[in-house]
Amino acid sequence: MKTLEQTVAQHREDWAARSRAQQQLEIENNEAVARLYGLEDEVPSYVPLERVSLTNNSAFRWPNKTPEERDALFTESAIVDLISYAIGCIFGRYSLDEPGLILADQGATLQDYFARIPSPTFVPDPDNVIPFVDDGWFEDDVVEGVRKFLKVAFGAEHFEENLRFVEESLGVKTLRDYFITKAGKSKFYDDHVKRYKKRPIYWMFSSPRGSFNALIYLHRYVPSTVSTVLNEYLREYEDKLQKALERAEVAAAGGASAKDQKEADRLRKVLAELRDYEHDVLYPLATQQIAIDLDDGVKVNYPKFYPAVKKIAGLEASDE
Repeated sequence: MKTLEQTVAQHREDWAARSRAQQQLEIENNEAVARLYGLEDEVPSYVPLERVSLTNNSAFRWPNKTPEERDALFTESAIVDLISYAIGCIFGRYSLDEPGLILADQGATLQDYFARIPSPTFVPDPDNVIPFVDDGWFEDDVVEGVRKFLKVAFGAEHFEENLRFVEESLGVKTLRDYFITKAGKSKFYDDHVKRYKKRPIYWMFSSPRGSFNALIYLHRYVPSTVSTVLNEYLREYEDKLQKALERAEVAAAGGASAKDQKEADRLRKVLAELRDYEHDVLYPLATQQIAIDLDDGVKVNYPKFYPAVKKIAGLEASDE
């Protein structure tokens, strides 16, 4: 099996060849029209590669960049697309075993997925919740899910090399940095919101400072989904952080280092944020067991969950 770098390079060359072929067709078409009207000497037939409007034509997408810069941008774009696809596979929207959409109807379930894909190469997340937190606190968090996807899709034998290539292409030190930073920012989610023109199909439940984040897939949403986020993830995370705080306090009391006291102070602030988020926002929302109609659209449905979900300009309130 090829490495991911080799696969992307081949993908780039394939699109370069398609772009050149399309360029030649457009030139020949212009020449034919010019001959038909006797305008060979008056109308230029040549079409610059930068004007060949194919989505993955690097010259068209980045006309003012050098060839080397275009290659780097193409690679980054391909990896961003791959990560988006990987998240889709984790949620069951896509499958490595069948092209096209798999789960894309309202209230779609894992049982619906298995009805389509009885023996999947890659099994989707069972509860439709992917935690995005700043360390490996959950076995099913986004980083572990994508790592598993890379192993299944591109082979375990090249996993470490492929992972480094992904991180280098995305310009991050670690894969986790792409999904969530210590400051609660997510390059992945920023891309997703932009990709879907501020009408995201994945919704990010997020505490005020982004210390806790959990992604859900809108088409698999059911009224109990918020309770799952609350009970299986937020409260579980609080319990884990509380134990970490207790360890840090013991270490700080022993005078081991100022670092322990600093960590204890940080954890207290995070826990205060999460408990307020639980008490004031997520728990009241979970008790409502909100039902939604996808036909109403994101513009109507998203505000029903704000401020439990991440702020997206223009979606804080419904027009209704």
